[in-house]
Amino acid sequence: MAREEGKALLDALNRATARHHLLALAVGGSADSQALRRELRGTRREAQELAAAARALLTAPLRDRGLRGEERAELERLWAAFSGCLDLLEADMRRALALGSAFPLQAPRRLVRTGAGGAGGSARSLRHLAERDGDGDGDGDDLRELEREVLQVSDMIHDMEMKVNVPRWAVQARHAAGAELLSAASSAGPASVQERAGPCDPGKALAAAVFSAVLLAAVALAVCVAKLS
Repeated sequence: MAREEGKALLDALNRATARHHLLALAVGGSADSQALRRELRGTRREAQELAAAARALLTAPLRDRGLRGEERAELERLWAAFSGCLDLLEADMRRALALGSAFPLQAPRRLVRTGAGGAGGSARSLRHLAERDGDGDGDGDDLRELEREVLQVSDMIHDMEMKVNVPRWAVQARHAAGAELLSAASSAGPASVQERAGPCDPGKALAAAVFSAVLLAAVALAVCVAKLS
C-alpha cells in the first residue's frame, strides 16, 4: 500500500516540481508579472504539501528494519527520486528568491522598463501602474514568506537525511544501465546489421585512406608554421 501511494504522490510531486521550475525561470524576465508570482507561490505550496505527505508516507516503512527484499528496494528507489525532487525544489525556490529580490514588482521598476518618463506625469504613471499590477500586495511580504519556506524545505531535507539512512549511490536501479539500447540492438539481430552495413567497397576505402593522409599532412604543416612563427 505504501509503495502504490508513494508512486502516486511522487508522480504528483514530479509534475508540481517541474511546473515550479519553469515558473521560477521566468522571474525577472519579460513575462514576469503579479499573475506569474501568484502562480509560482501556489505551485510552490502545492509541491511542499506533496513533499510533506510523501515524506510521512515513506519514512515509517523505510525505518522498519524488518522490511526486506524487493519491497524495500522499491521504496528506496522512490525515496531517492523523492530526495532529488526536493533538492530541485529547494534550488528553484532559492533562485526565485534571488531573482525576486533583484527584480521586485514595484512601480519604479515598471516605469524604467516601459520607458515612460516626464516629471509632470510621473505621479499619475506610478499610480496607474500600481493599480494595474496590484502592487498593494507587497513584494517584501512575499519574499519574506518565500525565505521562510526555503528554510523549511532545507530543514525537511536535513531531517530526512537524519531519520532515513538511504544513500542515493547505494540504491539499486530496476534495470541495468543501457538496458534499452541493448534490447534494441539484440532485437535487430546480427543479420540486420550485416544487411545495413553491406559489402565493403575497395574504392571507397582507398578514397577514405587518401583523404585521411591529406588531412594529417595539413595538420602537421599547420603545426610547423605555428612553431616557426
